[in-house]
Amino acid sequence: MRLLILLGAPGSGKGTQAKSLAERLGLVHLSTGDILREEVRRGTQLGNQANQHMNAGELVPDDLILDMIKTKLVFDSMNRGFIFDGFPRTVTQAEGLGWLADEVGAGIDRVISLAVDDEVIVGRLSARSSCGVCGAIYNDVSNPPSRAGFCDNDDAALIRRSDDSEAVVRNRLTVYYQQTKPLEEYYSRRGLLLKVDGHGTTDQILTRILTSLAASGTNDRTQV
Repeated sequence: MRLLILLGAPGSGKGTQAKSLAERLGLVHLSTGDILREEVRRGTQLGNQANQHMNAGELVPDDLILDMIKTKLVFDSMNRGFIFDGFPRTVTQAEGLGWLADEVGAGIDRVISLAVDDEVIVGRLSARSSCGVCGAIYNDVSNPPSRAGFCDNDDAALIRRSDDSEAVVRNRLTVYYQQTKPLEEYYSRRGLLLKVDGHGTTDQILTRILTSLAASGTNDRTQV
């Protein structure tokens, strides 16, 4: 079972690229936010425990997140592998994921870090909107809807997240550099890190990632 991790600041495009990579490589896209919502929706013991923390406005503890990921890995063990989007966020979480991977007999193949300038990120997120019905994401500059303010898929009104204002985005970047950026050094020391230029179109970035994976010897079965 192969495991890939996609790192990047908020607005770097890692969610979009994770979905594309999962489809291209035959992997399962794992977003910790999606896992949390699924466990809560199903009313599992882990989901109920996590929901107690979320309802209290607290972060879900690392051990609960790791237990959910372990359940997912074991339950879907027949898949070729997984790509993690939004996890790990800290070195502590990375250490826990490493122990978990060993426990389930998997290995982390590569960690892809998307490098994007801060001002580009601020511009991207400040112009971002999404559909509250289907979840489609748009950008006024790079990926505008056909009709301004409305989703192409279901014609629902688009919404802007309150945390996509410029001031909040800059604060999110500060938190990222403090908590998540150290993961690059952590995985670099283990010979797993691939840094990829995250500027350009979605297809251009995907091609760079696939080329980088192929050059590293972890993606030789994929055409780029």
